[in-house]
Amino acid sequence: PGVTREARERARVVGELGGRLSGLSIPRQVGILAIWPLLEQILGFVVGTVDLVLATRMSVGLDRVAILDALGLGLYVVWLMMLVQGAVGTGVMALISRAAGARNQEEATEGLSQGLLAGLVTGLAACLVIRLLIGPIVGSFGLSEAASQHARAYLSVLVYICPIIGIMLAATHALRAIGDTRSPFLAMLLVNAVNVASTCLFVFGPEPFGNMGVRGLALGTVLGWASGLILVLWMLWRMKAGGGDGVGLSLRACRFRPHWPIIRRIARIGIPQGAEMFGMWLIHSVTLNYISRLAITGAMGAHVIAIRVESLSFLPGFAIGTAGATLVGQYLGAGNPDKAAQAVRWCWGLAAGFMGLIGLSFLIWPEEIVRLILPSTDADAEAVVRVATPLVVLCGVVQPILATCMVMKITLRGAGATRTVMLGSFSTMILFRVLMVSLAVHYFDASLRGIWILMFCDITLQAVIFTWIHYRGNWKNTVV
Repeated sequence: PGVTREARERARVVGELGGRLSGLSIPRQVGILAIWPLLEQILGFVVGTVDLVLATRMSVGLDRVAILDALGLGLYVVWLMMLVQGAVGTGVMALISRAAGARNQEEATEGLSQGLLAGLVTGLAACLVIRLLIGPIVGSFGLSEAASQHARAYLSVLVYICPIIGIMLAATHALRAIGDTRSPFLAMLLVNAVNVASTCLFVFGPEPFGNMGVRGLALGTVLGWASGLILVLWMLWRMKAGGGDGVGLSLRACRFRPHWPIIRRIARIGIPQGAEMFGMWLIHSVTLNYISRLAITGAMGAHVIAIRVESLSFLPGFAIGTAGATLVGQYLGAGNPDKAAQAVRWCWGLAAGFMGLIGLSFLIWPEEIVRLILPSTDADAEAVVRVATPLVVLCGVVQPILATCMVMKITLRGAGATRTVMLGSFSTMILFRVLMVSLAVHYFDASLRGIWILMFCDITLQAVIFTWIHYRGNWKNTVV
């Protein structure tokens, strides 16, 4: 008596999820949430690999090595472009997943609108800063003159993708937070299709569109992401807010004016994430600088190819970790931290199994995998293959450790514990990737393989630290 029907209904569903995840077991929830991000990651990998393969066929000899070196630097700068936008997306996902678990439609709608605004603003800021600093960034890596010219040409076009990615990541993170992983996949499907088609046209097509070189690679990427953004905004416009016993998102329900309490909540989660990613970028830049100065022909190109191969193993790990982050946020929002922990551990085992199987292929066919990206047609290409092959073997050995590190960090971010992840990551990366790599290069004449071994030591220690943090359980009390 005296309790409203709405209050009784909320009491009935406390601890359980609503919407499309209602009534499902944790394994089924993970499967539903992970399958579309996995397909999305596969598409992203294919397109990135297509860009790399096209780059290896744009020229021959030393100029091809220079293009690979430039693309390697470009990949690191692209990562920098996505740092702030990814931080906004993490904050949006943590906030909206909590709102979805608590059935708070108003908060979910505000999270979407403020996330889109923040993605636009931070994207424009990143575009401006990087555009002004392209020269100093390229010059700081000690590349050859030919590689530096290619890098400047590539980045001068690619930089304009920043605001597009800023809005896109905010929108797709919001959709994943409510359990809709299919819509981001469809958007990325269009991104990839337009990217591949336009890149092939701009690089190898007839005049006046073709023969644009590395600028064509960058322009194809920009057009692909712009197409995907248009599609995801159109899908959000057609969606309805709410429905059933869950929450929904709709662009029509959004009010695009600053709502400072929501912005501060997004920032409280996103700023540590952004600081972590920016610090990681700086640390990786130090490592990359050492690699670019190694007296090894094609060291940078071999590093890029090995990173591309390694990223293949990240596909299931990232998809499963993303599913875990959604479940952690929603279960914490629903007041059920025990099920949040169960979801993390189930995702951990699943990711370790999938990535371990991929690692076996790296151990069995390392050279064959490298040659799929870089066919050996001259002495310079053969040198890159010889250097890259042992790195792929190392990737195969550490796959279960990589899976552990990925899932634990992604799910902690999903709980909103981004400050904890930042501190844990910095402590080990500074130790191994700055101090120990510097000592190894200056005093022990370390090879590229030696540098990679030190990087994997960092990953191993991170896996131990974040597993301990997970079992300690303080992340369950994180306030979003």
